[in-house]
Amino acid sequence: MSAENINILTINAGSSSIKFSLFISNNLSTPLLNGKIVRIGIAGTLFTFVDNQTNKQGSVQLNCDDQKQAVSYLINWLQQHIGFENIKAIGHRLVHGWQHSEPELITPILLEDLRQIIPYAPEHLPNEIFLIETLHQHFPKIKQIACFDTAFHHSLPAVAKLLPIPRRFYRVGIQRYGFHGISYTFLMKTLANMYTNLPRRIILAHLGNGASMAAILEGNCIDTSMGFTPSGGLVMGTRCGDLDPGVVQYIQAHEKLNNQECSQLLNHQSGLLGVSEISADMHDLLELKNTDKRAAEAIELFCYQAKKWVGSYSASLNGLDTLVFSGGIGENAAIIRARICEKMQYLGIKLDQTRNENHDNVISTSDSSVTVHVIHTDEEQMIASMVSKLLE
Repeated sequence: MSAENINILTINAGSSSIKFSLFISNNLSTPLLNGKIVRIGIAGTLFTFVDNQTNKQGSVQLNCDDQKQAVSYLINWLQQHIGFENIKAIGHRLVHGWQHSEPELITPILLEDLRQIIPYAPEHLPNEIFLIETLHQHFPKIKQIACFDTAFHHSLPAVAKLLPIPRRFYRVGIQRYGFHGISYTFLMKTLANMYTNLPRRIILAHLGNGASMAAILEGNCIDTSMGFTPSGGLVMGTRCGDLDPGVVQYIQAHEKLNNQECSQLLNHQSGLLGVSEISADMHDLLELKNTDKRAAEAIELFCYQAKKWVGSYSASLNGLDTLVFSGGIGENAAIIRARICEKMQYLGIKLDQTRNENHDNVISTSDSSVTVHVIHTDEEQMIASMVSKLLE
C-alpha cells in the first residue's frame, strides 16, 4: 500500500478515555478531524469533536457504562461522519509493547503477545486489545498499526532497567520499561528540527495527569522515571508514583483490600487527588492554593519531586544542556515550571520570568547555560507519522 495521500485514523485508548484524530498522509501538521470520549464508566461521560475542514465542533453527553459502549458509539459516529471506506490505516497507541521496539502491523500473533502481558498494564491493554479486535470485526480490510509507548526506552542500559529484586524476575520480564515514549519521540523530533546539532544532555519532562521524565544522552534514552508500570516515578494526578512497598503492605492489611482494590486506590485515588482531597487537576489546585492548605501542599509536593528528578538525571547525564517541559501541566502552568526551576542556578538553569509567563518556546534567560524549552507535544501526529512511514 502506498502512503501517498491516504487517510490515517489514530486512536489512543486509555483506561477511561478514547482520543482520535484523522490525518491525510501528505499533510500531517493538522488533523482533518479530532475528538475524544472522556470519563468512560463514570458520571459525566462526554464526547467532543472538532472538524478542522468545516470549522465545526460539538459535544454530546453520553451514558457509557464501560469501554464497550464507548467504542460502539465512536465507531457508529465515525461511520456516519467520515465513513470507514475513506480510512486506509488505523494507528493505535499501545501503552505496553514488551520487547517490541518498532511500530508493527497488527496480526493475530502480535495480539497474542499483547494478551500475555496484560498483567503488565491491566488498566490499559484490555481496552486497547478490545478496540483493535472490534475494529477488525467491522472492517477486516483496514490495516491496523501498533505504536508502542515503551519502544522509545529500549535504549536503556541494563543498570537503568534492573530492579533491585531477585534476578529471576528480570529473566521473566520484570524490569523498568518506561512510558510516554510516543510523546518523547515527538519532542526529540521537534528538537532535531530546531537545532543544527542536537544538544548532548537533555531532560524531557512530560508533566500532565500522567507525569514522567526521561534522561537523553547523545540522542538515546538512558533513564526514565516510570518503571514496570505507568504508576511509578513522579507524583501524578491520581497515581502515587514511587512508593515504599511497606506502605502498600500496610494499607492493604489495614483497610483489608484485595489486590484490585489496592490498585484502584494507588492508581485512581492517590497523587494530587489523594494529597489535596480536592482534585487531580493542577488548574483547580492552583486556584485554591492561597485558601486551602491541602491544595498548596499537593502543589509543593509535585514541584519538589519533579525538582529532585531533574537533579538526579543531571547527575546521571554529568550535567545538563537542555530541559524540555511538555504535557498539560508542563505546557500551560508557568508557576509550576518556575517552582521546579527555582534555586537551580547551580545547574545553570535561569528562567526569564516574562518568557515563562508568555509560554514562549524558550523560557530561559540569554545567559542561562541550560536552554529551557516549552514544547507542545502531539502524540496523535506522531502516531500518524509512524503509520505513514511504516506503510511506505
